[in-house]
Amino acid sequence: MTTLSSKIYRLLCDEIIDGTLEPGQKLEEAALAERFNASRTPIREALRELAVRGLVELTPRKGVVVAQFSIEELADMLEAMCELEALCCRLSAQRMSVVEKKQLEVLESDMNEAIAHGDEALYFELNREFHELICKGAQSKSLASIIAVQRQRLAGFRAAQPASPTRFEAATDEHREIVSAILSADPERAYNAMRDHTARLSIVVLGRLKKQHRNRANA
Repeated sequence: MTTLSSKIYRLLCDEIIDGTLEPGQKLEEAALAERFNASRTPIREALRELAVRGLVELTPRKGVVVAQFSIEELADMLEAMCELEALCCRLSAQRMSVVEKKQLEVLESDMNEAIAHGDEALYFELNREFHELICKGAQSKSLASIIAVQRQRLAGFRAAQPASPTRFEAATDEHREIVSAILSADPERAYNAMRDHTARLSIVVLGRLKKQHRNRANA
């Protein structure tokens, strides 16, 4: 996606997740183009990305509408992802090559630097590379394929964390523990480190969504 379409995607993603855009609501290209003062090309790119991640549905005669999703279904997917990524981390501690371990160290350092400079966009890109490298290091094509599909489906929800001073502080500490466990070739420590990391994120995401659902129900 272009920079503009990526920005539009993130804004719409946040509005879908926090309930500003409600399930079943139609998203008109023309209205969005006017709202964001953009041509229809970046709007279409953003909507396609939302569709890929399951946040909107492309339906005949209705066009693009905000997708329906349940908290229970999302909780189930997040729980599965916790276990899958933790398993990847365990295998990586056993199988990751020397070169991949060095790359992991560099990525952790670069993420810390990105946060220090307040560059959240770069941080999220490096974070994606960090998790993908761990998945690659597990040397399991089947596991990598399953995780890739789940990660894409959950990306929008997992990014929906409320801004707070400690948001990146917790992730930084968790990444440090994950890298240390892998470099030490300690599979059980690596498994627990990654599971704790993804579980914390899942709890935050579910907590925010449950709050939004309660607010809509009481409105």
